Amino acid sequence: MQKVLIVDDEHNIRNILDFSLNAEGFEVISATNGEDAFNSAVKEQPDLVILDVMMPQGDGFETCRRIKQDNRTANIPVILLTARTTREDRERGQEVGAEGYITKPFSPGRLIESVQSLLGVKRK
Repeated sequence: MQKVLIVDDEHNIRNILDFSLNAEGFEVISATNGEDAFNSAVKEQPDLVILDVMMPQGDGFETCRRIKQDNRTANIPVILLTARTTREDRERGQEVGAEGYITKPFSPGRLIESVQSLLGVKRK
């Protein structure tokens, strides 16, 4: 079973993601801030990280950069899930190494498709 780390400081977003990913057969772990996200990525070695940008103790851009610069986690794909919608924000997401950028409000179905695509999973 593939493991996905979801990182968001909003309880409702974590619940939506947890439910949607579990329904598709993924194991889900979660964190609520950038520092916990990085530590969980190192410890748990998830197959993918879904990362909010605006959160306490390390925003998503900096957390993504840390994940991508650490040899233990550099190969884990990251999807940024954020309310930040400007071209500059998208470019910054690419600069820090994110493989995906999805804006809130989001479609859980579209997010699942992105996860499956990055992980090479066939749709049920």
